[in-house]
Amino acid sequence: MDTPLSTIAVVGLGTMGTGIAEVLARAGREVIGIDISETAARQAVASLESSTARAVRRERITEQERRDILARFRTFSDLQAAADAELVIEVVPETYEIKQQVFRELDAVVSPTTILATGTNALSVTRLAAESQHPERVLGLHFFNPAPAMKLVEVVSSVLTAPPAVDSVTRLARELGKEPVAVGDRPGFVADGLLFGYLNQAAAMYEANYASREDIDAAMKLGCGLPMGPLALLDLIGIDTARTVLEAMYSASQDRLHAPAPVLGQLSEAGLTGRKAGRGFYTYDAPGGQEVVPDALTPAAGAGAVTGREVSSVGVAGSGTMASGIAEVFAKAGYAVVLAARSQEKADTAKARIAKSLGRSVSKGRLTEEARNETLARITPAGSLDSFADVDLAVEAVAEDLDIKRELFTTLDKVCKPGAVLATTTSSLPVVAIARVTSRPEDVVGMHFFNPAPAMKLVEVVRTVLTADDVHATVREVCVKVRKHPVDCGDRAGFIVNALLFPYLNNAIKMVEEHYATLDDIDAAMKLGGGYPMGPFELLDVVGLDVSLAIEKVLHSEFRDPGLAPAPLLEHLVAAGCLGRKTGRGFREYARR
Repeated sequence: MDTPLSTIAVVGLGTMGTGIAEVLARAGREVIGIDISETAARQAVASLESSTARAVRRERITEQERRDILARFRTFSDLQAAADAELVIEVVPETYEIKQQVFRELDAVVSPTTILATGTNALSVTRLAAESQHPERVLGLHFFNPAPAMKLVEVVSSVLTAPPAVDSVTRLARELGKEPVAVGDRPGFVADGLLFGYLNQAAAMYEANYASREDIDAAMKLGCGLPMGPLALLDLIGIDTARTVLEAMYSASQDRLHAPAPVLGQLSEAGLTGRKAGRGFYTYDAPGGQEVVPDALTPAAGAGAVTGREVSSVGVAGSGTMASGIAEVFAKAGYAVVLAARSQEKADTAKARIAKSLGRSVSKGRLTEEARNETLARITPAGSLDSFADVDLAVEAVAEDLDIKRELFTTLDKVCKPGAVLATTTSSLPVVAIARVTSRPEDVVGMHFFNPAPAMKLVEVVRTVLTADDVHATVREVCVKVRKHPVDCGDRAGFIVNALLFPYLNNAIKMVEEHYATLDDIDAAMKLGGGYPMGPFELLDVVGLDVSLAIEKVLHSEFRDPGLAPAPLLEHLVAAGCLGRKTGRGFREYARR
C-alpha cells in the first residue's frame, strides 16, 4: 500500500467520476475510466477534451500538455481493465447493491495490495468493506462537485482500514492540490453531515409555508454570505440524492432533524428532482439547465400590493453598534434621523461612532466629503425618547432582553404620534409579546437588520398575527429605499436565518464533543466543501458563545425538538466565561488587543 499510486482506475463516469478522472489525469496519473455505458465513456472523453481546450485558450496549459493529459485517460467497459491499477475509486450509483457488486468483482481482478476507495457520501464504508476479501484496503475518498474546482477531499476510515492505505490516499490528495480531511465512518461524514441537516430544515421551512423559496434562499445568501440558497442547492445536488443521504443519516442518528422533510419525498416520487429534471423547488429552462424560469409560484410584480404609510423621519433607539449602524443606513438614504439613547452623552458617542464610520468610507473613496457632512447633518442625537414625538418610524435597537424591550415599547406607545410604525430589531424574541404592551399592536413589526448594518443587505421583515397590512408594506418600502433586501417571515423563534444557522452550528459542536473531527477539520470542511465564508467555530467565536447559547435556548424552547437542545460543550464554555473573540477565548484562543 506504499506504492506511489501512479495508475488509478475510476469506476463510474458520471459527472463526479469524470471530474475525478480529469483531476487525476491533469496531475500526471494514468487514468483507467470504466463504465458499462459506452455513451458515458464517450461523454467523459468529450468533457476532458472540452475542459483542456478551454485551459489552452486561457493559456493555463500548452497544447502539448493537453495532448499528454488526453493520452493518460483511457476508457473501458469492463472492470477487468482495472487489473493493473494501484488504486480504484468507485463512483457508481448510491446504493449498497451496486457498490457491493463492484467490490466483489474487483476482488477477483485487482492485486491484494490495490487500495479500493468508495466515493459514497451517505453509505457505510464499513459495510462496503465487509464485502471485500481484503477489508483492510477499503476506505472512503469523498470528492466534492465539481471535483476539478473543489479543494476538499474527505478521507474516510472504517474500523477495518489499514493506516498505510489512509496514508497513501492522503498523500495522493495533497499531490492533487486538494485539502484532505481525515474522518470516521458515519453517514454524511463532516461536510455533508452538517450541510444536509441544514438543507433538510430549509425544505421543512418551505413546506410549512413559513417563507417563500425566494426569501429563504435570499436570506441565507445575504444573511450568511453563502454562495447559494439551500433550496437552489438542493435542486443542484438532486432532491432524490439529498433524500437518500438524509435517510442514511437518520438511520444512524435517529435525530428528527435528519428525517427527510416529506416534500423531498413528494418531489422525488413525482420525478421533480431538481436541475437534472428541469424542475424541483424551482423550474429551469431545460432538463440539466441552470437558468431559473418563472413558474406558477414565482411572485408577480405588484401582486396584492398595499400602499404603505408615508415615512420621512426615523427614530432609532439605542446607543450600541447596531443602533449606530441602523441610524447611519437611514441617514445615508436621506431620512431625518433622531438617535435616542439613555443619556445625551451616550447619544453623542453613538453619533461620533457614525462619523468615524463615514470617515472610513471617505478615505476609501466610497463616499465624498460633502455626502459625509450631509449624512451627519441629518442625525440628531437625543438623551430621551421624548424626541420621537414626530417620527414616522421608530426602530428599537437595544439589548436583546424581553423586559427591556417591552418597557421601551410602553414608552414609545405613549410618545409616538398616532400612525407611527413601531419596529423592533430583535433576532430571537417574539415580536407579538413586544407588540402587546402597546395600545396599538397593529402598528408593531419586526425589522431584523444584520450586523454590521451598513454592509449587510438583508432585513427580515417579521409580521405578527396582529400587524396591519399597510405597516408591513411600509417597512418593505423603506427597506428598498435604504437599499436593503427585505424577506418576509412570520413571528417565530429564529425567523429564517437564525432558525437555519444555529442548529447547524450546534451540530458542529456535537461533532467535536463526540471526538468525530477536530475544530480545524470541521472549519476546513465547511469552507472548502460547502463554500462557506467562515467555518462554524470561527463564526461561533465571532458571534459570541453567550449570544449563540441564548439563541439555541430560544429555538429549543419554541420547537421542543431534542435535536435543538444546546450542546453541553457550548454551555460549559459559556459558564467558564469563554465567550469567543470578545473575551480572548472561545473555541479557540485569541491574542489580546
